[in-house]
Amino acid sequence: MDRRNFLKGTAGFGLLGASAGLAGPALAQGAAARTLRFVPQANLANFDPIWGTQYVVRNAAALVWDTLYGFDESLTPKRQMVEAEQVSADGLTWEFRLRPGLKFHDGTPVLAKDVVASLTRWSSRDPMGLMLKAIQNELVAVDDRNFRWVLKKPYPKLLMALGKNSTPMCFMMPERLAKTDPFQQVSEFIGSGPMRFKRDEWNPGARAVFEKFTDYVPREEPSSWLAGAKRMAVDRIEWLVMPDPATAAAALQNGEVDWWENPITDLVPQLRRNRNIRVDIADPLGNIGTFRMNHTTTPFNDVKARRAVLMAMSQEDYMRALVGDDNNLWKSLPGYFTPGTPLYTEEGGEILKGPRNLDAAKKLLAESGYNGSPVTCVVAQDQPITKSFGDVTADLLKRIGFNVDFVATDWGTTGQRRAMKNPVGQGGWSMFHSWHAGADCTNPAVYNAIRANGDGAWFGWPNIPAVETEVANWFDAPDLAAEKTVIARLNKAALDNVVYAPTGFFLGYQAWRANVSGIVKGPLPFFWGVSKS
Repeated sequence: MDRRNFLKGTAGFGLLGASAGLAGPALAQGAAARTLRFVPQANLANFDPIWGTQYVVRNAAALVWDTLYGFDESLTPKRQMVEAEQVSADGLTWEFRLRPGLKFHDGTPVLAKDVVASLTRWSSRDPMGLMLKAIQNELVAVDDRNFRWVLKKPYPKLLMALGKNSTPMCFMMPERLAKTDPFQQVSEFIGSGPMRFKRDEWNPGARAVFEKFTDYVPREEPSSWLAGAKRMAVDRIEWLVMPDPATAAAALQNGEVDWWENPITDLVPQLRRNRNIRVDIADPLGNIGTFRMNHTTTPFNDVKARRAVLMAMSQEDYMRALVGDDNNLWKSLPGYFTPGTPLYTEEGGEILKGPRNLDAAKKLLAESGYNGSPVTCVVAQDQPITKSFGDVTADLLKRIGFNVDFVATDWGTTGQRRAMKNPVGQGGWSMFHSWHAGADCTNPAVYNAIRANGDGAWFGWPNIPAVETEVANWFDAPDLAAEKTVIARLNKAALDNVVYAPTGFFLGYQAWRANVSGIVKGPLPFFWGVSKS
């Protein structure tokens, strides 16, 4: 029996053999209404949003850690922890003042020294942070509420860097945690956000729990994505990990969970037939699928091997493996930027268009000097997106002539392994699959996966000066028309050199119980304002 038929046959049953795993003390009706049970996209295997860039970590971190600024739904950075800022006429000196009354979950006040340490750690890992670090003269705490950032040259997009929702987000931590090596994980999970993390109830692979932080001081403005008031309407949020989609669907229909972050397309008709369930597109800006190759090791350190993949891959195969036959949920993507946004371009995308040419791909792979060594494909099986993509890739690479070492693992392990630069036979990797929210792919400032600055780039560490030149040109562009001209060149350079292989653009769903209100569309689940009746 194939996967689709199996899921259709089991989704409607109230058979939570998994319910034994979910069982806990019975809750009174009032307590149940104040507890939101959420099925995340994947297991929360680690919880350091600077060390790791997985969306599931970012999504949980947004509950626990707050930011100086936050993107609203128009992708505009708005003040969050900051009360006021001032920039000098020459654009070199930025002065910031924190809002009064901010506290960490351990009861200590949020001070400027915490911000300075947090900015220092974040700027060692984030692409925009690295740019700021390269032009930094000083970053100092002036007093408890004020800090100053002095640059060697203007950086007009500084507030965008501090407020963006792309990973790693610029979260504020206590100084003692922020002084942790940015390439090591923090040992505590204490922030100043609207929810505390209940580490004593954390069971990786099963459950993570957050409780309302009563000393959180929300802003007065209406909430909008990561900006404005983050008022919690529930006292407790339980993340219940359910890798099996049929189990998650049954739990949602039975009322054992309240909100499912990413139901697979196969199960949406079943969920829509239940009058107690609501289903909608999670984010109209969608997602861009990613086939990420390791540029530092054979065979993908040779551009010919990378281009062989682009020449042979069918984005339709990837998309249909994920979303099925609904053509409204996907489109081919001969480029890197989000369709429908101002900088979208297909310049240089011919290699991804038209009939696929396996013979030409095989010839190009031979020209690369590939010697048949194993290609280690790390594919998470507990994440529907990566599992679907991985099955297509295993077949594709074999047909081109690669010797495929398929490593079936979980998403948490993928997150750890992709950060390693070991040789392939010693824990390293050749490729992995991921995806990027469309909101993170609208321009080079927020798009970490398009960067090609070697060790400062995202996993795979591409080092492509032609791409970085155009990134710098975009930052210097005086207007939108100039930006579009630069982005066309950037898109072509990125495809010519294959920063990564885009597997297509797709939309995803979210589903929730009818008694849950306040859910909004966006690139991550925004829990503030969500309530149960």
